[in-house]
Amino acid sequence: MSAPADAALSQLREQVLAAVASGTPLCIRGGGTKDFLGEARVGEVLDLRGVAGVVDYDPSELVITARAGTPLALIEALLAERGQHLAFEPPSFGADSTIGGVVAAGLAGPRRGSVGGVRDFVLGAHLLAVNGEVLRFGGRVMKNVAGFDLSRLFCGSLGVLGPLVELSLKVLPMPAVECTLEFELSAAAAVVAFNRWSRLPLPLSATSWFDGRARVRLSGVAPALEAACVSLGGRVLSGDESRCWWDDLRHYRLAFHANRAPLWRLSLPATAAPLALSGTGLIEWAGALRWLRTDEEPARVRAVVAAAGGSAACWYAPAGQPMFDVLPPAALALQRRLKAAFDPQALFSRGRLVVGL
Repeated sequence: MSAPADAALSQLREQVLAAVASGTPLCIRGGGTKDFLGEARVGEVLDLRGVAGVVDYDPSELVITARAGTPLALIEALLAERGQHLAFEPPSFGADSTIGGVVAAGLAGPRRGSVGGVRDFVLGAHLLAVNGEVLRFGGRVMKNVAGFDLSRLFCGSLGVLGPLVELSLKVLPMPAVECTLEFELSAAAAVVAFNRWSRLPLPLSATSWFDGRARVRLSGVAPALEAACVSLGGRVLSGDESRCWWDDLRHYRLAFHANRAPLWRLSLPATAAPLALSGTGLIEWAGALRWLRTDEEPARVRAVVAAAGGSAACWYAPAGQPMFDVLPPAALALQRRLKAAFDPQALFSRGRLVVGL
């Protein structure tokens, strides 16, 4: 690490050791753009923004290694210069978003349904442990991460296992050409169509449905897109229309997202029929991710989603309402064992992911 990052890491280490000695909980935080995510934050802030900077980037190897406090915008600009990107399209939630926060939140954008999620792109991770040691998991090349990869545990963990201080991520070339087709369909018809098209040899990179309109993004080379457009039909959106829609969807900038009244994020089997719940909906990932703005009782929402084989998170939860579903006993026991192995005193991000953990 560079001298500033080394100094920042030393300060973090001292803060962690002091917290361990006094039993003080630590709230792990980067840019703070995802403070709303998870349960209430508890403890003294452990600020990771000082541990920043790109450690290594080899475009030919499709790998970038950066410290956790590095701004997401800086990484994306660097990759774009070489025609590459973070293919899982992480939402930024603002200019202060950091790459450590991206991994800790585990959120992916519209391309998630075609290329995979955050955990599919994490090759290695460094974690600052409670004893002040930096633990290293995985590596910087694919051959170093065969088999069970512990670094993937940190994706979506919200810091409950400890602070990430360095990450190696796989990157991909940007598509040569993209276009978006729009169809007037009901929600039920859109889900059926998305799943049918997903089984065909089509260059689909994203799907969405909102307010009676289904949109399908195609990515690849021009001949493949031209053939897909002929096969699928629909209205071809202009380049600006297409970019604006997918960017706004990715970064939660739609008017649908702006109202912070109860908004549910539902993970469901892609083929699940529309749920018997009132409200306004938005569908992504060919039906596997569904958003619902509703005044229905939380218990009913969770029960209906569970009956359909899914899980529900109250994205903008009212006071007293937990964000995530209550874990089944076996899953909760596993979470407790993991937490105890990495953080025996439960100092890091206490209760952030699971109440009481």
